Amino acid sequence: MGKRDYAAETEKRAEFIRDVIASAGARGVVFANSGGKDCVLAGALCKIACDDTVGLILPCGTTRNYGRDKDDAETAAKHFNIESRYIDLSGAREELAKAAGEVVTITSAAAANIAPRLRMNALYIIAASENRLVAGTGNRSERYVGYFTKWGDGACDFNPISDLTVTEVYEYLRYLGAPECVVDKAPSAGLYEGQTDEAEMGVTYRSIDGYLFTGAANERDAAIIKAMHEKSRHKRTLPALYDTLE
Repeated sequence: MGKRDYAAETEKRAEFIRDVIASAGARGVVFANSGGKDCVLAGALCKIACDDTVGLILPCGTTRNYGRDKDDAETAAKHFNIESRYIDLSGAREELAKAAGEVVTITSAAAANIAPRLRMNALYIIAASENRLVAGTGNRSERYVGYFTKWGDGACDFNPISDLTVTEVYEYLRYLGAPECVVDKAPSAGLYEGQTDEAEMGVTYRSIDGYLFTGAANERDAAIIKAMHEKSRHKRTLPALYDTLE
């Protein structure tokens, strides 16, 4: 395998972003900046393609959202000269959970997914108000196993990093010279206190990426990966529609 030409690849991704913006007649981009690897890479590529790129910092309930996540998001935004805006969604989350809790017993999974869906609401409010497109920040590894929230962080108008595994995302960040606080950070959606992606899934991204690259993994990990992929198939397809039109 030859050495990866990041300069050429970056230009191709930037061209893709510019084409999407132009075809939509949009003025720019907005994305959720959690200070994590995917958000930072997607945001950096959008900024390269379009100067009018805005990153929203959207804390929603966990202490980490207001601490390291916020600090890392601000550090990355400053590093790549990306405009930042801050919207605290914790109050909205509490009110929604309270209202829904009056008619249903909210499960832990349903509760964890409130924040990603509120964040997407905030992104589309900004996008609709300022004629922007929402950039997705999910990677190939997460998409394959369905580790994202349907109509939450899985929703977007376009995604410039959807083909990249977690391993490749980190390599790309190093090429772009991203701050170490981002590159060294354990992947976490920050859905609840102490949450990390790999602990919640029960399998490492290294194992998932190895499976995607080679089709091989140890028996335990392969079983987890296959089960997650099948269970999340509905997340990767459009809704089933009853359509009588020919």
